[in-house]
Amino acid sequence: MRHNKKFNHLGRTASHRNAMLANMACSLIKHKRITTTVAKAKALKKFVEPLITKAKDDTTNSRRVVFSNLQDKYAVTELFKEISVKIADRPGGYTRIIKTGNRLGDNAEMCFIELVDYNENMAKEKVAKKATRTRRSKKSAAAEAASAAETAPVAEAPAAEEAKAE
Repeated sequence: MRHNKKFNHLGRTASHRNAMLANMACSLIKHKRITTTVAKAKALKKFVEPLITKAKDDTTNSRRVVFSNLQDKYAVTELFKEISVKIADRPGGYTRIIKTGNRLGDNAEMCFIELVDYNENMAKEKVAKKATRTRRSKKSAAAEAASAAETAPVAEAPAAEEAKAE
């Protein structure tokens, strides 16, 4: 029985798995979004989110810890300079997994994993809500709109007559 065995080995040895996750994490940091299988994306999420949290405090020790996991100095530099500044106030949940369907060749579940703060399409914009809600029926609201439309040309009529006079 596999009680409390929640770790997905992804069909690889430990060294191969660590190297693959490090490469995927570097690609995610550099490109902000990568396409992969759902299982790898979930494993990558568990791998990269603690590193991003570590990058919030820019100390020599945290840089060394992150570099020992990633083994790519350009990715570490980008993580500490750009990404950590953008996610400074976020308490966690730095990545998002969006499923895209199944792969054509082997029917594997595919998705893309991205850094949350870098997708402009998904950013929540403040939408102005209506100040009040009316309890009137739709018929009376339509009648009010019609009466408002009738009064609007009346207000424009004197201006139009003055234009004709000139």
